[in-house]
Formats: sequence, C-alpha cells, structure tokens
Amino acid sequence: MKITSVKAVYPSYKNVAPSWRTHFWQIIVKVETDIGLEGYGYGGGGRASVEVVNKHFSEILCKKEINDTRDIAAIWDQLYQECLPYGRKGIAIMALSGIDLALWDLVAKSEKSPVYKLIGTRSKQGVRTYATGTDIEWYADSGFTAHKFPHHWKDKSDYQKAINSAEKARSTLGEEALIMIDTYMSWNQDVTLEMSKILSPYNIHWFEDVLTPDDLVGQANIRTKVKPTLIAGGEHEFTHYGFMELARSAALDIWQPDITWCGGITAGLRIIEIAKTFGIPVIPHRGGEVWGLHLIVSSDCQDLAEVLPGTKGAPKDELWAGEPQAEDGYIEPNDQPGFGVNINESLLS
Repeated sequence: MKITSVKAVYPSYKNVAPSWRTHFWQIIVKVETDIGLEGYGYGGGGRASVEVVNKHFSEILCKKEINDTRDIAAIWDQLYQECLPYGRKGIAIMALSGIDLALWDLVAKSEKSPVYKLIGTRSKQGVRTYATGTDIEWYADSGFTAHKFPHHWKDKSDYQKAINSAEKARSTLGEEALIMIDTYMSWNQDVTLEMSKILSPYNIHWFEDVLTPDDLVGQANIRTKVKPTLIAGGEHEFTHYGFMELARSAALDIWQPDITWCGGITAGLRIIEIAKTFGIPVIPHRGGEVWGLHLIVSSDCQDLAEVLPGTKGAPKDELWAGEPQAEDGYIEPNDQPGFGVNINESLLS
C-alpha cells in the first residue's frame, strides 16, 4: 500500500494543567493510504511537533510504499537522518514517535492483527500496574498494589513532606506494595542522599528523575549510594543512540523510555536490545497507555506498567475510545487490529 497523506493535529485539550503542557502536550498523527486504511499515532512536542510533521516529514512520506515492519524501520532511519540538523533529540523525535506509532497501527490493521503480534510472541497477559498521582485512598480501593507519588523539592520543609507521603502510601497500601517517588528533576545529589536515609523505613522501590538527564555523572554517583532504592529515569532521553550513552554511563538502574517521545516502537525495540546487553530493566514511562502496553506484553520489558488515574471524579480528556483500563491493579491490551483504539473526533475541532 502507498501513503497518500500524513497529518498531525494538536487536540483541543480542556483539562491540561497550565504549564509547558498547555502548548506542548501530545499530538495526533494520522496516516492515510491508497487502499483506504488509516493509521493513528500519538506523539509529544505539541504545536511545534505538528509543524515538523506537516511541513517536513509529510513531504518525505507521501507516495512511499509501506507493507511491513521492515518498511517502518527504514522510514524511521530516513526521517531521523533528515531531521539531524535540527532534531537529534526533543521535539523532532517526539514528532517521529507519532509517525512511527501511526505506521505500526497501519501495518497491524492491514494484517488484521493487534500491534503486539507484530512485535513478537506475547509473553505477558495481565500486566501489573502502578498508579501515579496523589489520590492514594482511591487507588487502594481500586485494587492497585503499586504507587508512585510526586515530590517537588523547594526547601528543607520538603523532607518532612516526603516522609508524610511515604508513610501514608505505605500504611494505605501495605508492606508488600511497591512505593516509588517521582522528583521530576527537582532534587540534587545531597537531597537524594538525605532522602535515602530518612525514607529508609518505608522501603522505597525507586527514586525517579532525581537530577536533570544531562547529569549522567551525578546520577551514576548517587546510584551506588542509595541502595536498596533504585535510580530510575529515561523519559527525557531519546532514541537508541541516547540510551546507549545512558548504558555506558551506568547512570540508571531502571530505564523508562516514553514510547510516544523516544522514537516510537521502532526506537523502543532497539532500546530494549541495548538494555538486554547491559542487563538493565526497562519499564516504559506511561506504559499503561496502549503505545507502551503493546510493547510491554510482547517484549523483554518488565511486567509493570504506569497508569495515571488522576483524582477521583476529576474531569479528564478522553482522547482515545476503547483504551484499556486497569482492573484490580492489572491491565492488558485488547485484540482489535492495530492499537485497538479510536480517536475522539470532538477533541480535534
């Protein structure tokens, strides 16, 4: 089949918190073909990423033949080469992620198969989930046995806030639950080492994004000093080339590529191969979304997926109809062709 149209759209989000996400959250990529099949993908980079797709990548892709995953890999390599002058990382790769996922969706639909069957033999059924957010009581009532809470460091009073959050999570979910902390690059080495000491009674499974992604030396230094807590990260790293540098630096215990940012499933599979070589577990960022979930069940990713339930009763933008939901703490993709979801057209106007 031949590609006839490639178009990216920035949805009309109604429930995105004011921040960089207002203009640079997720985009929708639609790929059309001469046989009437359509593929949908999900990428990062917001309005800037839309420009990359519509003004550059679309010109390259139109009239290209696409029939199998080898064609997808070849297209990935070409687009990466084309955007090297302006986008080895960041927005251009986020745009490439959306295209890559749309092509996987397209090829899977052409074979009347779910994406996970194109990836490989399915090795996992229900995948254990961890709930990221602050509504711990609701998560416990919903059956989650793993939880990640946010913690933003500003001053020394935040030590006690971290203790309070960890104590609440542990007492609510029990001794066997996995408890993690997402610092979103707000800690430094000294704060991380102190947190490791004061939070030791709560058996924290991992600290996430403790430093900026460029401080590989700092993360490698911390990693050996906070055991048994692990250092996780990688959502702000891009492509298998970037993750190879992570591997060489020994900066992280756990890799968390975001499949809608790092280069899509094509990059994700290459990242997993590097991780296998170095013995590093891979737990995709936002892996409970279909884009990561299909990869998790048919690859060597760990049996753990992140979901973001928010808070009970809060409004959410339901962008994808048919997206799997966690039940009693577990989630799995459906068996519909492609990623098995349909776009909510009302959010594209």
